[in-house]
Amino acid sequence: MTLASWPRRVGALTQLAVEDPASPVLSRDAHHHLRAVLRARDGEEVVVTDGRGAWSFCEVTASGLERVSEVVVDPPPPPTALYLAPLKGDRAERSVVQATELGVGTIVPLLSERVVVRWRGEARDKVLARWRRLAREACGQCRRTYFPVVDDPVEVAHVPHDVAVADFGGETDWSGCARVAVGPEGGWDPQEWSPERRRLSLGPTVLRADTAAVVAAALVAFAAGGWGFSLRPPRMGKDDGTT
Repeated sequence: MTLASWPRRVGALTQLAVEDPASPVLSRDAHHHLRAVLRARDGEEVVVTDGRGAWSFCEVTASGLERVSEVVVDPPPPPTALYLAPLKGDRAERSVVQATELGVGTIVPLLSERVVVRWRGEARDKVLARWRRLAREACGQCRRTYFPVVDDPVEVAHVPHDVAVADFGGETDWSGCARVAVGPEGGWDPQEWSPERRRLSLGPTVLRADTAAVVAAALVAFAAGGWGFSLRPPRMGKDDGTT
């Protein structure tokens, strides 16, 4: 992210996805959203991105968009992943959107023992398509220029060994954690994770599954360095002014 341009990016009317930020052409849906939903007027400024880090500023014109800046490529964020057990209703969808806003790079549907949502055949494909669409749309809100990957679902047995598990009573030190799994409404089955799996706490209170997903997304994004700052306490100096 180019910090000097950040206020201008935030102040733009919206961010839209295009194939090439150097020669931006809007899809029919994006054009409808810009003109009919946002009611954009000629001369207003927007940001366009290809979802692979490249972006530029454009002005709305009668014929579409006109680029008014150089194309910039943001550095890629640290790789992070949230393994998310599908939840009932639209709560998982909200978690996908919020994880995207927080900067998680990959979201993986996790089929654990106590998942009650149907994830087979046509229903699976429909839900996956919706998660992917919502994640891309959320990038416009938060001005992400790297679209998150919403991967195919996996079962617990196939989750890589370096993925930590969010579990009440786990460790409180999230240092070095880049990938974490969050369970469904009924929690984890006691036997589905091996004792050697790293377990991390989400705090001293019992959270709803969708709240737990958002907390885990924030912690893993922060621990991986994706936010670009630290909460380490300042070094204390001596009375004579030295350290």
